[in-house]
Amino acid sequence: MGVVVACGILCITPSLRRSRICSVGRHGVAVPKVSPAFPCLLKQAWWATTTSSIKDLAGSSGFRPPSAIPRPFHEHHGLLLQDIGATALALAGAYSLVLGFDKLTKRNIIQQSLSRKLVHILSGFLFMFSWPLFSTSPEARYFAALVPLINCIRLIIHGLSLATDEGLIKSVTREGNPEELLRGPLYYVLILICCAVIFWRDSPVGVIVLAMMCGFADIMGRRFGALKIPYNMNKSWVGSISMFLSGFLISVGMLYYFSGLGYFQLDWSWTVERVALISLGATVVESLPTTKVVDDNISVPLSSMLMAFLLFS
Repeated sequence: MGVVVACGILCITPSLRRSRICSVGRHGVAVPKVSPAFPCLLKQAWWATTTSSIKDLAGSSGFRPPSAIPRPFHEHHGLLLQDIGATALALAGAYSLVLGFDKLTKRNIIQQSLSRKLVHILSGFLFMFSWPLFSTSPEARYFAALVPLINCIRLIIHGLSLATDEGLIKSVTREGNPEELLRGPLYYVLILICCAVIFWRDSPVGVIVLAMMCGFADIMGRRFGALKIPYNMNKSWVGSISMFLSGFLISVGMLYYFSGLGYFQLDWSWTVERVALISLGATVVESLPTTKVVDDNISVPLSSMLMAFLLFS
């Protein structure tokens, strides 16, 4: 399924680049329009090239930016069909991912704990990689958010034992208890929804938050984590080092992916420093003792979100 998603991205990327919304810089140079971390804030982001405000663009010349020009019906219809198709493809990929690891777990090819973590890691990657499949319409982010929203509803239904799905429970829980679906897995999909709706692909913040939730720390810590951290015996030095390295490398890689597609522009010397700082902060937060109510599926993304918003705004 990952191949299908990748092929879809490669097929649609040229058209996306040709239709990328642009604005006019001070010297008449066309530059990509960059949304701030929060769309409701008009504060210029440091990573963006210089752009003019809508008020300036709509001055005496009467120019209106593309977003202010009503779209023809046929164009809006085409964007709607593109978003529906992208949503269906992303949903199919998410369902196939869980189904595939469920079969591997049933056949004892991989352990349940490893299956849970791999589903956790790959679902976030597939979700981010699917974002370029969606159109340039303002509603595209909400279509993308439907994918984790449907999974959220599914987790609630099975977590409350209103329905039974043994494959889902075995794939994403530690001990096979349906109530576990209402904790870590539910928190995770809620963060996916938040990143898609609030930040979307036009801001580095959402990309960094999802990259910091990769989950490699748990895999490496369980296998090689004999040396524990003094203030939390449930965490290891190997796991924390893996958390820092994986979060940093995946963040930089995903930022390069989206900047290469033209969604935002970055000063890479500043970006690498800021991502390293966010990775270090997220690693420290992940290493702290947690409770049954607040675990690292909440503390890590929220702290990463706060740091990324402060550093990239």
